[in-house]
Amino acid sequence: MTADATDPAEGPNASTDDRPAARDVVVVGGGVAGLSAAVYTARQGLDTLVVDPGGSVLRRNARLENFPGFPLGVDARRLLDLLGEQAETAGADRLDARVTRVSLAHEGSDAADADAGDAEANARFAVTTDEGDRIRARHVVAATKNEVGYLEGLDGVAIVDRGKAYVDADERGRTGVDGLYAAGRIARKTHQAAVCAGHGAEVAVTLLEEAETPFYHDWVAPEGYFTDRDRDVPPGCEEIAAAEREARESAALDATRDRFAEPHPDPQETHPSLED
Repeated sequence: MTADATDPAEGPNASTDDRPAARDVVVVGGGVAGLSAAVYTARQGLDTLVVDPGGSVLRRNARLENFPGFPLGVDARRLLDLLGEQAETAGADRLDARVTRVSLAHEGSDAADADAGDAEANARFAVTTDEGDRIRARHVVAATKNEVGYLEGLDGVAIVDRGKAYVDADERGRTGVDGLYAAGRIARKTHQAAVCAGHGAEVAVTLLEEAETPFYHDWVAPEGYFTDRDRDVPPGCEEIAAAEREARESAALDATRDRFAEPHPDPQETHPSLED
């Protein structure tokens, strides 16, 4: 998408596609923290957009040996691809662009029209990209490692300089701005994929708990787990019958065999300073 292809004020929902210009959640960054957050928010029905130019530092790893669930390790690029696919399966959209600014939606021309839809009327932020997109969002999750320039000038955001830049956030990713969260390395989590993925999930659960979206747990339980105890199925949970469980398992096995049938096709990346 380019600025010529659509009116920037309309965001990604112009004539080139029908993605809405207002979102419940915009996740800035498509590494493990951002994608994990997107899985959780999208699965609970929040309209979620991941904005990322595709340059996660994890792609430089030759092999990821300590991510849970892979006893012999996993190709880091494969893991990112799978997390991206999982987020899309959950309902998240993805925009290949770099976020250049996050501002408050009521600033100047970003103010929502009084007759706008719920998502736009409830937007707290305006997210601008280097491709000219302008997306309004009720919640923003910053998950861009140590890239913080797009948050400069946003009142209430504190940037911490420890040789690298971080966003000052509490353990659950809350910043000094309501509705803005920080996940993974940008929130000073350790440089480990599993830790950052877990923090992305925790931040998303925090967002869900603080949003006006009923949420208990993201659980898929066997049929009767709640209802046979005379309990309603809690918000965010699901009961499935044996036939549905077996169908999902079969689909997962087929997908796993397909995704791991061949080595990852992309060439190994390295540190930019070593590239020709």
